Amino acid sequence: MALTTRAFPAIAVLLGGWACRRPTPAAPPPPEVSVLTVAPETISARYEFVGEAAASRRVEVRAQVTGVIVARPYTEGTDVAKGTLLFRIDPTTYEAAYRSAQARLANADRNLARLKSLLASRAIAQKDVDDAQQAFDQAQASADQTKKDYEDTFVRAEISGRAGRALLELGARVTGPSDLLTTVEQVDPMYVNFSPSDQDVLRWRRDIATRRLLVPPRVLTVQVALADGSIFPSTGQLNFVDLALQPVTGTISLRAEFRNPQHVLLPGQFVRVRLLGLKRPDAILVPQRAVQRGLGGAFVYVVGDSNKVGARDVVATSWDRGSWLIDQGLRAGDRVVVDGVQKIAPGRQATPVAYRPEADPARVGDSALIAAPSAPPKIKTGPP
Repeated sequence: MALTTRAFPAIAVLLGGWACRRPTPAAPPPPEVSVLTVAPETISARYEFVGEAAASRRVEVRAQVTGVIVARPYTEGTDVAKGTLLFRIDPTTYEAAYRSAQARLANADRNLARLKSLLASRAIAQKDVDDAQQAFDQAQASADQTKKDYEDTFVRAEISGRAGRALLELGARVTGPSDLLTTVEQVDPMYVNFSPSDQDVLRWRRDIATRRLLVPPRVLTVQVALADGSIFPSTGQLNFVDLALQPVTGTISLRAEFRNPQHVLLPGQFVRVRLLGLKRPDAILVPQRAVQRGLGGAFVYVVGDSNKVGARDVVATSWDRGSWLIDQGLRAGDRVVVDGVQKIAPGRQATPVAYRPEADPARVGDSALIAAPSAPPKIKTGPP
């Protein structure tokens, strides 16, 4: 027992010495982060607006005479050529009036010719010829008017385009121009109207003046994206800029013209309008996930000298295919942290690895082109 008691101190001394010789754990290496080295470049300026498609020409079809509709030869919703008969109004009374006027005109013509021959032999006075001439002119005017009234019973298309639904059916009575019969719309070419705000216009002018925005010398090209995000097959051209702002909305009206042979665009359709050909020089783009949001606004992490991390306030103005356009806060050569921001903090070191844009699945490209329909849907084209 005494031997065991004396052995405890010795064992404690041995254990204590071993503990003093145990190695200290090594500090973990700086975390690895992917960094983008800022390099300004010239990019396409991206401007998008909500637009509405409209027919390039739209004519309201109205009758110029009163009467009952006795025929509607056209098929609703089909393309018609200029001069195509759309409606026929009962011509009975107008045809009778025209024939009567023609008879009076023929009688006045014969009477005038007879009096002129008598005037040559001085058998009558000049006043008789003048009265006959006046009667002939009045008969001619009456014949012209009744002829027009008769021809107006044939209601024809004033332009080539797509004829709409008939708003008055067979047997309905037309009371005159106040009654709308249908409309004819020309949908090839097609217009797209859009309205940038006053702030957009001022920013364009300021950026153009300071050479931050380069405008092509040719007519501005416009692209539209449809409701499903797909891109309309052909581009259009800007063909109208209003001279004044709309006082109610504070916007300016712009219009672009598009070829629309397959009738993909329809009147009243809403689209996204994109202006093409505008360039922004010395632009700085960083991936969306590199820009952080704090109480003070947007900021990014940058890797500085000795691979030490720091926070930098930035001004991110617009979105471009998965990247933010940075207007202020960064310059060429800055190393911006893209991936690994959750592992770092300002003042600490990091191990930078070059960011590879081509391997980034978050980068977004433009939508694929839509396949234009080969033909419009078939409809019944027989008599109504």
